[in-house]
Amino acid sequence: MSYSAETSFFARCIALLKLLGPGVLMATAAVGGSHLVASTQAGAKFGWQLALLILVVNLLKYPFFRAGVSYTISTKQTLQQGYLGMGKRYLAIALGLNSVASVVNAAALLLFAASLLSYFIPFNIAITLSASVVLALILIILLAGHFEGLDNIAKGIMAVLVIATVAVFIVALSNYSVSPAPAVAAPSPWTLATLGFLVVTMGWMPAPIEISSITSLWLKRQCKGQAVTPKSALFDFNLGYAVTVLLALLFLGLGALILYGSGTELNTSGIGFSHQLISMYSSTIGQWAHWLIALVAFLCIFGSALTVYDGYARVVAEAIALLFNKDKNARNTLVTPVLLFMAVASFIIVLFFKSALLAMLGFAMTLAFVTTPMFAWLNHKLVAQTQLHPDASPNFAIKLLSYVGLAYLFGFLFVFVWWKWFL
Repeated sequence: MSYSAETSFFARCIALLKLLGPGVLMATAAVGGSHLVASTQAGAKFGWQLALLILVVNLLKYPFFRAGVSYTISTKQTLQQGYLGMGKRYLAIALGLNSVASVVNAAALLLFAASLLSYFIPFNIAITLSASVVLALILIILLAGHFEGLDNIAKGIMAVLVIATVAVFIVALSNYSVSPAPAVAAPSPWTLATLGFLVVTMGWMPAPIEISSITSLWLKRQCKGQAVTPKSALFDFNLGYAVTVLLALLFLGLGALILYGSGTELNTSGIGFSHQLISMYSSTIGQWAHWLIALVAFLCIFGSALTVYDGYARVVAEAIALLFNKDKNARNTLVTPVLLFMAVASFIIVLFFKSALLAMLGFAMTLAFVTTPMFAWLNHKLVAQTQLHPDASPNFAIKLLSYVGLAYLFGFLFVFVWWKWFL
């Protein structure tokens, strides 16, 4: 390869990396409790039995996440503006659901990040204190306006996490030896008794659907700074989405290869689970990577928390401004008070769940599962009635998948409500 050809190749790679943004940020926000916790738990409890469920859930939710990119790149408006175009009641529904989800999801990630931070401290520290430190860092970064520079950091974190997880999975797979069939048959996840666990697994898989509104907002902001085409926007989104699916399966595999059948019970406390999670990596790949893995895990969850606080605050602020006919300056002004409200409310929730990380995450994922059908329906309705750019418009397969996804989401919600309150 000539020097000019090499230069051209690297120039194209750099140009491609610059176009990556909202999709990678979505993946950063998604790879949190659903992957490090729910997928690992699924593998530890049931081996590989839930791999198909994870694939199907990600597939059926795909059209509703994609809607945020398709709509924004075609109209140069956010999903929130689209909801308002359908009628104020639609935006009001989205605002109400987002207001609750923002606080609960932020609290879950804050507690998880605080638990991982405590791992680096050589003495016992109250989880509320470490949560205070994490929350202070998030607020300093966002209020100082330095979030824009974290786009590249998010790409770096995702790259390191993917490489580390693939490496650990390969080592775990190479070390795995098939043991004789156990005397007791493996438990089946396909029973009414495990329905609650299935709901938790699906709730944040790959992320709550309202993240599509955040992706939409990020994409609109990206379009103002650079030329983004429908094809490049969808490539960015599809790449980020594919990474979340891959990581979900890899974490399931790690739980199946390392923890399944070992008799190890996952600790419900934040610090205890964090120790188990990091030990699972380091015991497989080698103790030399112990602190590196701990740092990557913390940065992953901290990045998720950071993007969630920023994204939800902007989405809620935008919805309030649109509902009350405020101008763009008013929307920007509202972001800070909404962010501070989220910070206070989420910290109060952490005080309540401080000794039970898995319970907090389970609550957040269940809430996401319950609200997901409504967000899916809003996105489906908006895309169906909008004239989209030909390169961003869903084809027949995606339209069909959207209807099947709605049937699945509402159907499973009805089954869950019946199981939870009427059985």
